[in-house]
Amino acid sequence: MKKICLIFLILILSTSVAYARSDVTLAELNGTVGVQMEEFVKEVIANSERNDDSLIIFQLDTPGGLVEAMRGVVQSILASKVPVAVWIPPGGRAASAGAFIVQAAHIAAMAPGTNIGAAHPVVASGEDIKESDMSKKIMNDLKAQMRSVVQLRNRNQEIAEQMIEESISLTATEALKNKVVDIVASDINSLIKATAGRRVKINSQFVKINFDNEVKVSRANMSFSERIIQFVSDPQIAYLLISGGIMAIFFEVITPGGFILGTVGGVMLVLGSIGLKMLPFNWAGIVLILAGIILMTIDLIAGTSGLLTLVGLPVFCLGGVFLFRAPGGELLQISLSFIIGIAIALGICFAFVAFLIVKGFRRKVATGSQGMLGLEVEILSDLSENSFGQVSCHGEIWRAKSESGNISAGSLGVVKAIDGMTLTISNN
Repeated sequence: MKKICLIFLILILSTSVAYARSDVTLAELNGTVGVQMEEFVKEVIANSERNDDSLIIFQLDTPGGLVEAMRGVVQSILASKVPVAVWIPPGGRAASAGAFIVQAAHIAAMAPGTNIGAAHPVVASGEDIKESDMSKKIMNDLKAQMRSVVQLRNRNQEIAEQMIEESISLTATEALKNKVVDIVASDINSLIKATAGRRVKINSQFVKINFDNEVKVSRANMSFSERIIQFVSDPQIAYLLISGGIMAIFFEVITPGGFILGTVGGVMLVLGSIGLKMLPFNWAGIVLILAGIILMTIDLIAGTSGLLTLVGLPVFCLGGVFLFRAPGGELLQISLSFIIGIAIALGICFAFVAFLIVKGFRRKVATGSQGMLGLEVEILSDLSENSFGQVSCHGEIWRAKSESGNISAGSLGVVKAIDGMTLTISNN
């Protein structure tokens, strides 16, 4: 029996690899789990493998995101040749898709005051998926995904599945107690110390993480363009940019004469389109948003006393609800209150600008020939209906005639009509 145990111990030690390097790569993963985050994780892992790093630490703070992007991140972590630790920093959370990413890590860690879980799939409006054959397929698929990574990392399978089935969320202390995470660390230095000496399994081999006395931590940051793409690929930001851009362009069309509003609207549309490209959007949502704005615009032009605006606003909101209701967004959480809030804010803005436009349309013309109607003039020479004379208006000398009767020089009159360069004057 002793010989068998000794042989078994030798086999384990023979498959263990000690990391004696001192490089640790730290990368922040903030915001919605999307295509850009997926690509960034792949890039960080590839660079760390080339540099022979001892450990990769992903600092994760996310409300969730896309199923396909989450799968891509999980696959990259599982295939990594460098040990990966996913750490939720103070004040952060790993909700929905983030819970899967944490469980896929070789070392799962949280800071005090953080939470993990609430991975129940929701539709784009933020509501639970209605009971159906499709919802059962989605649930079973996600639970199988969770089981596979939890079993691989030897963590609590029951609690992990409850995150999906019952949307439970755990604090750092609860997660550690229930073996959902491996470490609770308040900062990066504490995390690095806690990982030292741990053995993790990489490609069927047990790897022991060792550091030199001085651990060099290098940061991997997204480039400026990658940060922009990450920012606009947030569903709420993309929705805001698309809606605001369409509205700005419509205002430019109905009130021509400038270019600032149209230019800003065009830029917003371009950025929003980049965001949509990274998300599983639905064309029906775009059509509904456009239809809502068109209805409000027609109300503005036709002057239907706000009736079409009252119809357009709900249509506009409905467009926001359907915008990201598409395959791949099962874990995508968008607040319905945010959609309604943005619609109301844009509606108020639309009503205010519409008021200014209508006020401008109704304002008396003050420039050009039509702006002279009703102005007071000084009669320079006698006027009659058939005899022309001269008048002074705004310091200019005009040819004029009387509307009716005679008007003597030196008196005052009012412009009643304009015919070319001739004014028709009436007694003041």
